[in-house]
Amino acid sequence: MMNILVIGSGGREHALAWQCAKDDKVNNVYVAPGNAGTALEPKCQNVVLVSTGENASEHSAIIDFCQNNAIDMVIVGPEAPLVTGIVDACRDAGIQAWGPTAYCAQLEGSKTFAKEFMEQNNIPTAAYKGFTEAVAAKAYIDEQGAPIVIKADGLAAGKGVIVAETIEQAYEAIDDMLADNKFGDAGSRVVIEQFLQGEEASFICMIDGKNILPMATSQDHKRAFEGDTGPNTGGMGAYSPAPVVTQDVHEKVMTQVIQPVVDAMNNAGHPYTGFLYAGLMIDETGDPYVIEFNCRFGDPETQPILMRLQSSMVDLVAKGLAGQLPSDAQWDSRPALGIVIASKGYPETSSKGDVIAGLPELDDNNDNAVKVFHAGTAFSDSDAIDREKEVVTNGGRVLCVTALAGISDAQQAALAVTGAISFDGAQYRRDIGHHAIARENS
Repeated sequence: MMNILVIGSGGREHALAWQCAKDDKVNNVYVAPGNAGTALEPKCQNVVLVSTGENASEHSAIIDFCQNNAIDMVIVGPEAPLVTGIVDACRDAGIQAWGPTAYCAQLEGSKTFAKEFMEQNNIPTAAYKGFTEAVAAKAYIDEQGAPIVIKADGLAAGKGVIVAETIEQAYEAIDDMLADNKFGDAGSRVVIEQFLQGEEASFICMIDGKNILPMATSQDHKRAFEGDTGPNTGGMGAYSPAPVVTQDVHEKVMTQVIQPVVDAMNNAGHPYTGFLYAGLMIDETGDPYVIEFNCRFGDPETQPILMRLQSSMVDLVAKGLAGQLPSDAQWDSRPALGIVIASKGYPETSSKGDVIAGLPELDDNNDNAVKVFHAGTAFSDSDAIDREKEVVTNGGRVLCVTALAGISDAQQAALAVTGAISFDGAQYRRDIGHHAIARENS
């Protein structure tokens, strides 16, 4: 029987832990630090470590836990510990860890590294230029005009991207990042990009250094408000599959984007292992352009994708760690759609400690057709031994209600459960999946 450690505390980690716990070969799934949802899952247990790996100097807490608890496999959820080298540290200690090394994780950790990497390897992406000085950045904006995209170079929890519709909005983003230090070190350098037209899609793969397993396609909804308006967020919902990724687009992405990453990393002496997420813009001719790379599973894309996964995630990771990834996996033919419920003020601020009402029981999920994945949740009394207490908000994105059905039915099923859940200031979009539903209706 296997023991697995999942690192992270969001909806992605809840979905990964839930999938792993379903495997009969698994004894325990530890989640560090986890959330209220992972604490309630069968075979899952939250663990509080000195570190969850966000600082390289604190990786030892994870290493010690793995060695003292016979951990067979570590799955790293969020980007920060990957960028600081948790996979490198685990491998040095003889621990099996699924994720890219710190070198490869620069694809997400630095927008400048990623853009230069794409340019060097002829991977289609938007034209760009990097800046550290506000005056020079604004002069470039004047030359290019608006709309234009401003990105913080480093990690900003999915919120360091501003799509400026006007020159004034672009100036404001530059001032926030370079002058006012709104994003800390992540915004000490900015990348200014050409605005791309088209429809977005998320293309996520598992890679073992050589072999590539494309996961089910998906589409995220980054904007805070309905109609794809408002500020960018970490993601307000997602669905899978994404109809915009036709077979022709799929083949283009594999040959023009994913394979070049694998080849280039191998040529650099740093084989890419783990999840690779290509955030894409598909133009009207069906050509893909990379908006961003993430070095981990997306959130909230993970939730609908893993709702559809019928293969064993544990087996897939084990094969990946052995360099024997298959070329495909088994998927439920039905679409899955997830609606994020965010806290008051998100994405600018977030509220914590608000009691959440209306959560369905774990086994009250309509024959596995609807699942509520927790993200920013905690218990009202974190020191209590039992779990018979209130679940409260603990972050920006609180829950992701995910349904498995035809796309329109999945939206309605998710909305029904979402509407029954309440907490002070809860906000969510009612139009998640609108691109796919429009296609279906036409």
